[in-house]
Amino acid sequence: MKKILNLISDEMMQAFEQAGYERALGKVTPSNRPDLCEYQCNGAMAGAKQYKKAPIMIANDVAAKLSDSAVFEKVEAVAPGFLNLTLKKEFVGNYVKDMRVDPKYGLKENETPATIIIDYGGPNIAKPLHIGHLRSAIIGESVKRILRYIGHNVIGDVHLGDWGLQMGLVMNELKIRKPELVYFDETYTGMYPEEPPFTLSELEELYPFASKRSKEDDAYKADAMNCTFKLQSGVKGYRALWNHIIAVSVTDLKKNYERLNVVFDLWNGESAVHDMIPGMVDAMKKEGYAYLSEGALVVDVKEDTDTKEIPPCMILKSDGAALYNTTDLATIMMRMEQNKPDKIIYMTDKRQELYFEQVFRCARKTKLVKPETELTFIGFGTMNGKDGKPFKTRDGGVMRLESLIQEIHDEMLKKITENRNIEDEEARQTAETVALAALKYGDLSNQASKDYIFDIDRFTSSEGDTGPYILYTIVRIKSILAKYIENGGNLQTIYSDIKSPVNNSEKQLMMELAKFNSSVEVAAEEYAPHKLCAYIYDLANAFNHFYHETKILAEEDMSRKAGWIALLTLTRDVLETSIDLLGFSAPERM
Repeated sequence: MKKILNLISDEMMQAFEQAGYERALGKVTPSNRPDLCEYQCNGAMAGAKQYKKAPIMIANDVAAKLSDSAVFEKVEAVAPGFLNLTLKKEFVGNYVKDMRVDPKYGLKENETPATIIIDYGGPNIAKPLHIGHLRSAIIGESVKRILRYIGHNVIGDVHLGDWGLQMGLVMNELKIRKPELVYFDETYTGMYPEEPPFTLSELEELYPFASKRSKEDDAYKADAMNCTFKLQSGVKGYRALWNHIIAVSVTDLKKNYERLNVVFDLWNGESAVHDMIPGMVDAMKKEGYAYLSEGALVVDVKEDTDTKEIPPCMILKSDGAALYNTTDLATIMMRMEQNKPDKIIYMTDKRQELYFEQVFRCARKTKLVKPETELTFIGFGTMNGKDGKPFKTRDGGVMRLESLIQEIHDEMLKKITENRNIEDEEARQTAETVALAALKYGDLSNQASKDYIFDIDRFTSSEGDTGPYILYTIVRIKSILAKYIENGGNLQTIYSDIKSPVNNSEKQLMMELAKFNSSVEVAAEEYAPHKLCAYIYDLANAFNHFYHETKILAEEDMSRKAGWIALLTLTRDVLETSIDLLGFSAPERM
């Protein structure tokens, strides 16, 4: 389906053309004065100089051509030359009726779908997820879902940190505590145990302890680096131990991501490209891209148009060790070989913008990607506490992600069980669903690049621009539909029985529904879930206004009631589709 704004503009452009003016002047925009009209056209103002006419004369000429329009109820030329537009109820009703029977409610899928990889995880193995991992997971998952919905082939990759010094730190500390383990006996030739020699809680304690000590003890750090070297060199015992660390960590990571309703297609880590690095480095040297600078191997990535200094991209340190740059470049090479993406999107903290600029330029200069391959960085701001500083625990530490999720869950459970009788299990499940909506909507409703304040009281409120408010609206619709069925109604027989609106609040609800396709398209084009959040908030407000003004189930005109019920089913479906694109769902009741 065409977007409703395009249909309105087409009608206006035709009128300009019929009145003897340039067609392009008929572009229509939503009104900036909704108290006066629904849409407006300022083309007469723009054409005044071109046609040497007063704008109001042009506006009157155009308005005269629309006197019998099938689109506009009223076209008013207003000094000095604005065209104020009000849509016909029949036009709006027919558009929404067509939406009802369209598979994606009027959204036209992309005719040239692209293959897109989104890199939006980035957790380190052997370390629990903390709130710093929240935004990449939430925003990345929503962008992935939105892009898929409009027809692209999208692959989500967690991109684990599983190959660096943190692995050596854990292994070295484990070696100190349990030197008898066969993994450290390099003469051992038997089978290694199937069960890991540590629990998840032990593993999570090992890394911070080892990391802290390595900053204070140079010899300890050197031993950890030696363990890292043995791992990366393929020493069997260290590889076997590494596999245990991966298995235990990934199981826990998947559990936490699952609770966030975040699903990755690929669980690749830095280790996946380890064997590709030597060949990539040799090619960069052979082609003359890479050279030695103070012992390190670098590639110049500055450009003549730069207004600020862009340092060279370091490929290998002076001791020959690889860096994040190296593994990220090798990962790009692997993705191009295996997935052949048209676009790769990286979702991470906005403070890494310069780093990714260097990596992208290096990838292009060294021809790791095709000239037409898009490399996109989406940087997000920080989640701050009410004091405006990065969110911390009460004792000043970095909060674990599962603790944050549990805190919101407990708050929602408390609100759900207050003053109402509900079974414990249903209350728990409902709290889980609503808590996720509160957390995700609270994050996604903010523009990704901006910092925001995490306010648990506001996020869990059932009023205002919040996730629970959106869910309450959906549950209210479900309750009305359930009562309609209880009273003998059949939703299937009136599925597409949407009629022209009979009052202004019904028309406003329909006009909000009609914006669904354009809202999803903009959210996809701009990688902007916050724009979809803004849309469903406006839609929820429009529905609630209609609900408070309309006695839906008490209506005696059965045809009119059927039309309203059909409208409610479409509103429910559009809202549920939208929240699914944001990564959460609604319960049956609250």
